[in-house]
Amino acid sequence: MESTMLSPQDALASLIWQIELGATETIGDAPVNRYELPEKTAKPVAVPKAAERPVAHAAPPATADPVAAARAAAAAAVDLEALRAALGAYPHCDLRRGARNLVFSDGNPAARVMIIGEAPGRDEDMQGKPFVGRAGQLLDRMLAAIGLMRGASAPQEAVYITNVLPWRPPQNRDPEPAEIAMMRPFVARHVALVNPAVIVLMGNISCEAGLGRHGITRLRGQWAEAYGKPALPMFHPADLLRTPAAKREAWADLLALKA
Repeated sequence: MESTMLSPQDALASLIWQIELGATETIGDAPVNRYELPEKTAKPVAVPKAAERPVAHAAPPATADPVAAARAAAAAAVDLEALRAALGAYPHCDLRRGARNLVFSDGNPAARVMIIGEAPGRDEDMQGKPFVGRAGQLLDRMLAAIGLMRGASAPQEAVYITNVLPWRPPQNRDPEPAEIAMMRPFVARHVALVNPAVIVLMGNISCEAGLGRHGITRLRGQWAEAYGKPALPMFHPADLLRTPAAKREAWADLLALKA
């Protein structure tokens, strides 16, 4: 077996190499033989049972209330631009992570009629405006039939359009109750800033957010109150595309809105 003793030259070379690596001081005054076995094996130390050890219970981290945070952010918005900025900065809704754009509104804010839809779809997410896909094109034709259009400058001929949710849910799924709850303060503030004469609640989700009820087939055509304004529930245009026979009821609701 070869000797493990280093020659003075090898020891000096090893020391120089360690200094170059950054070792500038020794760990102890006496050398330590790492290969020497202990004379006696240390006895295992008994670990006290969990019940005998004092346990320090740390307080759980405080979690923000998303709805309370939404109320505070919405209340602080003094105009529509500030409300849009507050929505963009709101961190508690995970839908924003998968969306391309924040879909805030379209139309004339001075309009007497405010339409509140449900949530953006693929086309809305891409363009950043509500109701621009097939359902939106149908909505424009429906409104034009009673003399309303989103691009009109005169308030009595214009509409202002928004959604309960400003971000597209994945695969266009229905919004979850928690998502509706945290967005409702922003919708309420939106209505207060626009101050329309009447509101149209387009679809089940809009009725759930504004009225606390769902079942659009039963609710449609019956005037109610939402966000402190007269509100008319109506079928969502996407429902009419799937069920053309419901257009008769939708036409009756449009006439009620015009009146």
